[in-house]
Amino acid sequence: MKRVVMLAAVAACAMAQVKFTDVTAAAGIQFRHNAGKTGKKYLPETMGAGCAFLDVDGDGWLDVLFVNSRDWTPRGKRSYPALYRNNRNGTFTNITAQSGLQVEGYGMGVAVGDYDNDGRDDVYITFLEGDRLFRNEGGRFRDVTAASGIKNAAFGTSAAWVDYDKDGLLDLFVANYVQWSVKADLWCSLDGAKKSYCTPESYKASPSKLYRNLGGGKFADASVQAGVADATSKSLGVAVLDVDGDSWPDLFVANDTQPNKLYRNLKNGKFKEEGLAAGVAFGEDGVARGAMGVDAADYDRSGRAHLLVGNFSNQMLGLYHNEGNGLFVDEAPRSNVGRASLLSLAFAVFFWDFDNDGWLDLFAANGHIEEEIQRVQPKVAFAQAPHLFRNVGKGKFEEVTKAAGPHLQRPVVGRGAAYGDFDRDGDLDLLVSTNHGPGYLLRNDGGSANNWLSVRLRGTKSNRNGLGAVVRVESGGGKQAQLARSGSSYCSASDLAVHFGLARDAAVTLSVEWPSGVKQRFSGVKANQHLVVDESSGIAR
Repeated sequence: MKRVVMLAAVAACAMAQVKFTDVTAAAGIQFRHNAGKTGKKYLPETMGAGCAFLDVDGDGWLDVLFVNSRDWTPRGKRSYPALYRNNRNGTFTNITAQSGLQVEGYGMGVAVGDYDNDGRDDVYITFLEGDRLFRNEGGRFRDVTAASGIKNAAFGTSAAWVDYDKDGLLDLFVANYVQWSVKADLWCSLDGAKKSYCTPESYKASPSKLYRNLGGGKFADASVQAGVADATSKSLGVAVLDVDGDSWPDLFVANDTQPNKLYRNLKNGKFKEEGLAAGVAFGEDGVARGAMGVDAADYDRSGRAHLLVGNFSNQMLGLYHNEGNGLFVDEAPRSNVGRASLLSLAFAVFFWDFDNDGWLDLFAANGHIEEEIQRVQPKVAFAQAPHLFRNVGKGKFEEVTKAAGPHLQRPVVGRGAAYGDFDRDGDLDLLVSTNHGPGYLLRNDGGSANNWLSVRLRGTKSNRNGLGAVVRVESGGGKQAQLARSGSSYCSASDLAVHFGLARDAAVTLSVEWPSGVKQRFSGVKANQHLVVDESSGIAR
């Protein structure tokens, strides 16, 4: 108890100094999302799009990618994703034109992972017209969708790379939403007189996909065989977690107005759906909520993965605590998290340690889908400020958005969000995408006042990214553990490195448990380092 109080006091001191500064313009980033809005109120206009931190050229510095959508009919200037290369001095250069990613489509989400184990991270982008897989060939990408065998034109949203069968090759889960097309668009209204955006209940579901990596650049649709092709799911978010601690990756899928799904890995290529039995399918009232983004992590150091879900306005965030007996309990209704988020419509959500105090905090990017929502709900705004909740220990959180500076308080129509240390100063920065608006890069100023450790994995027997590995640190402040994972947030990809805040601890014992079964342990590892751990040779740098 005394130790928890002491750590909370240290964190409070650090928080007083943490501010998020909008460095978008200074960094040379000039991106604006085009939702193609012309007044026709097409459903996809409300949903896009995501963003990503990734290292395109393998230089150790994080680059930035924004997914874009497009006009429904050509109106002149074309819309493309935007890829910015990190110049290592706080600025970025737009390299989209020569990157191979300058393709037009109605884009939604992005997933980053090295599917061919060549040491270069590849990119998967979900498009309304059909998703695309881009192979990284040394800083330039090549569209290999047709050759890969992936065929998904089903309103894909979020996606995650995951080695679900532990064969050393990354497989791909794609969350699909609803069956919609321009020709099948429906007329809906808030007041009976003027068209508004339809809710997902108006459309049939589009089952999600699981593509098994066969090697050699080939994938096979394993959705039905694996048991994840639910015909009623309207999926917007996916998180990879180990729900029962058996070292096999499970999946949580956030569904909009349909029950959420918790797929437990049966270790034989199949999953068993246990969302209802686990208590995560519905809200406390037994009704399916408008779930969007999602993440999973051990926020209370219990050794178990808990869930964070972004929901519709008047529903509050979901903060599901894993009780360790197969059941989850939503802590949000009885906490500051629920009270503060009741009127927000949360898309991207994730756990992260923004102040490096050793306790995982919460972030939510918010924004409504209907521009005129205040006509019928005066207390609910279209543009909304994000939420930043600081973990104060003992499973409790306090909202600190206002204390984190004016740039974080700005109301936006938030959608995607990702975290990563783009300036390599030891604290996690923030990338936010908005619907039909600009993208933002927010620099963390002050989080590095506490100590930290960043661990990037390099698999040899396991997949190259080490996804599915459990990374642990032990120090004077206690024990922490994180699962190396892709996915989470909403339509976005955060840095794949595992980041630990260490408060005032100057050294740790570091251990890695790889999907292959290899276990490594390193004593006396100094804080404040960006480390690479190789599955065969150990700490590389």
